[in-house]
Amino acid sequence: MDSAFVANLRDLPWMSSEAMGDICTFESEGRRFEQVGYNLAVLQPGQRGAQYHRELDNQEDFLVLSGACIAVVEGEEHRLGPWDFVHCPPGVAHAFLAVGDEPCVIFMSGGRHGNRHVFVRDEVAQRHGIGVEVETTDQAEAYAALPEWQPGTPAV
Repeated sequence: MDSAFVANLRDLPWMSSEAMGDICTFESEGRRFEQVGYNLAVLQPGQRGAQYHRELDNQEDFLVLSGACIAVVEGEEHRLGPWDFVHCPPGVAHAFLAVGDEPCVIFMSGGRHGNRHVFVRDEVAQRHGIGVEVETTDQAEAYAALPEWQPGTPAV
């Protein structure tokens, strides 16, 4: 059940992945936001926010708070820095790769109207190491080659 709460992100659970950095989902202890989900990602240079994909049911929005990243959106590469914002309506393919010499911190939000994804094969995403070899709707298949998430705390 969704209920009001106040918390410092340092006190919420974080997950860590060698390939996808550190992430706080804002949700814990059985708490799930019904309408909109939020994540804060801390990506070290070379880490990705996700595999290149389309959300079929939901919009997603991204705000770079610090550091730098490359966003691949619909096969086009965009270099982003602090205060750059990306809006992806349903069906828009996207992924992010941290670049530079410092961590990239990205605030992410997305709707909760379904959970259908397509992991799209894209040459630009593959060139940056954030794409799949074969298009799939199977999330486990898309992430099979990457290390699994583990409980952890951000490196910054």
